[in-house]
Amino acid sequence: MKITKTVEEMRAASRALKASGRRVGFVPTMGALHEGHLSLVRSAGEHADAVVASIFVNPTQFGANEDLSRYPRPFERDRELLEREGVEVLFAPTVDVMYPKGAATFVTVEGLDGRLDGGSRPGHFRGVATVVTKLLHIVEPDVALFGQKDAAQHAVIRRMVRDLDLPVEIVIGPIVREADGLAMSSRNVYLSAEERKTALVLSRALQRVQELAGQSGASVPQLLAAAQAAFDEEPLVKVDYIAAVDPDELTAACDMKKPVLFAVAAWVGSTRLIDNVVLKPR
Repeated sequence: MKITKTVEEMRAASRALKASGRRVGFVPTMGALHEGHLSLVRSAGEHADAVVASIFVNPTQFGANEDLSRYPRPFERDRELLEREGVEVLFAPTVDVMYPKGAATFVTVEGLDGRLDGGSRPGHFRGVATVVTKLLHIVEPDVALFGQKDAAQHAVIRRMVRDLDLPVEIVIGPIVREADGLAMSSRNVYLSAEERKTALVLSRALQRVQELAGQSGASVPQLLAAAQAAFDEEPLVKVDYIAAVDPDELTAACDMKKPVLFAVAAWVGSTRLIDNVVLKPR
């Protein structure tokens, strides 16, 4: 696996792959890899002939009081995992490479950037949109893979790609869960043993939503109430949001005539976790 650290090196490596007639798949990550990331790498291999991955902990998507300084960075472990999965090129830039001194340009997807996670993490989606735009511009992939767990982020990225006419296909991979249902996340390592058990309330709430929707044809308000009732059983968990929204616009869903994204975010101790499920229309 080739490791590149500068824009010029990465762009040259990707263009060499394309010049040989190969379709390039790209998986951007912040490292601390788990099976969810690796499933995207494998999916990239199914959608393309050569897989490129990146590891970059993007400072512009972290708020002033968030976990940038303690975000896990096990680079050697991540490198070994990616190489084992057949990644051909790894882009691992420094902050100075991605944000040169004096950098003052940001990408903002107005409207979407203030919904769901954007509402509780001001500036988060501006940072995401900016770094993803830069990565796509540098790597020049044919297809880029993202995970369903970050559903609001995907809505922002899809709109950004459409609005800026970026020549890349966006593919979303399913959420990968632990055996007990907890959505895999790099932040799960922050949880104590007791918090780890408590964190299951996120997936449990969404499971109740799915079951109720399938059994009784409940309304959106009833489904939201069911999710809230599940969280009420865990008083130590602080809910950030429980929402039912249009998957593309992230605006409130009124009925089940179209697909509805049920998304939850909550603080388990000092760790913020997210999860979601998309229900089909009926």
